[in-house]
Amino acid sequence: MSTAAENKSTVVLDVMGSDRGFEAVVNGGLIAARRYGKSLQVVFVGREENIRAVLSAQTELPDNIEVQHAESEVPMHIPATDGVKMRDSSIAVGLKLIKSGQADAFVSPGNTGAVMASALLTLGRIEGVSRPAIAALFPTSAGRHTLVLDVGANADCKPQHLAQFAVMGSVLSSTIFDLEAPRVGLISIGEERSKGNELIFNAQKMLKDSKINFVGNIEGRDILSGTIDVAVTDGFTGNILLKLAESIQPMLVKSVNRQIQTNIFSRIGVMLLLPFMKRMRGAFDYAESGGAPLLGVNGTVIIAHGSSSARAIDNAVGAAYEMASRKINDIICEELKTNQLGRNNGASVKSQNNRDRVVHTSTSDD
Repeated sequence: MSTAAENKSTVVLDVMGSDRGFEAVVNGGLIAARRYGKSLQVVFVGREENIRAVLSAQTELPDNIEVQHAESEVPMHIPATDGVKMRDSSIAVGLKLIKSGQADAFVSPGNTGAVMASALLTLGRIEGVSRPAIAALFPTSAGRHTLVLDVGANADCKPQHLAQFAVMGSVLSSTIFDLEAPRVGLISIGEERSKGNELIFNAQKMLKDSKINFVGNIEGRDILSGTIDVAVTDGFTGNILLKLAESIQPMLVKSVNRQIQTNIFSRIGVMLLLPFMKRMRGAFDYAESGGAPLLGVNGTVIIAHGSSSARAIDNAVGAAYEMASRKINDIICEELKTNQLGRNNGASVKSQNNRDRVVHTSTSDD
């Protein structure tokens, strides 16, 4: 096993636990290895005989791959607490490589709860983070993405947790999308500061004087409109939003198929709209983003979808590579330690936000 080099990122890929089986995961890792070349080292973790069987079917293998044996697989149906106890699982073995400094990032399409719990126990938290959060990219009508967190790590949150999610989301959005001042909002039942619950009211107080570009309350419709860059909520609400977004693509496909069967004119109309429909379908395809980063743990961890295709795994490995090479965790740690909530990027654009009606105007209940 090679030690992670400074000019090369080593990504560990868990090939076990996927709904599609290990072959799709290995093939996705090979695509990524070929795409990034010498700047990336991919370490396949799982039963060695299974991995070697897939690799032997390839006509030419890239030089930047390794195989690390792990005896067991964490089943999807078991609780996270049981998964953590499986010390010889592909999840446990892969995370230990991050802990020991032999790798820079970990990608898994396996048991989400087990990945989160094992990452916390093995890697620990970034200094200043109370709880980690899962971040997901949502498409927007503006053609860019909204980063939403937390989408499932924490069902119950305190105000300081949401404030930390806002910092982590701002750092990630500013880095991966090269934004000087990502617009960060709290998901609530209305834009007015008087709308919400105690969690939202107290989180507002912690964020309104921060140096991130906090725009106040936002509504669910703002996530897909492109008026914000980062949407912050608890994991209970966020997971509902994520599952709703995942249902949009199959709903569109079924609706189109139903219209095709109506009459000849509907078929002609669908054919004319086919390029547009393909773009829309791709916008809501989880395979495009590959996976969801687990922010706040002391290491780069990407949770891929359980039914990830080879393309989705390729993109998940790519996301892990980008986060590791850009040292996202170091930036988050620095922002939290110094209390510079987001690269001093808020003050200069808050007046513009008001002009664009992103921020509500002050009212008597402020």
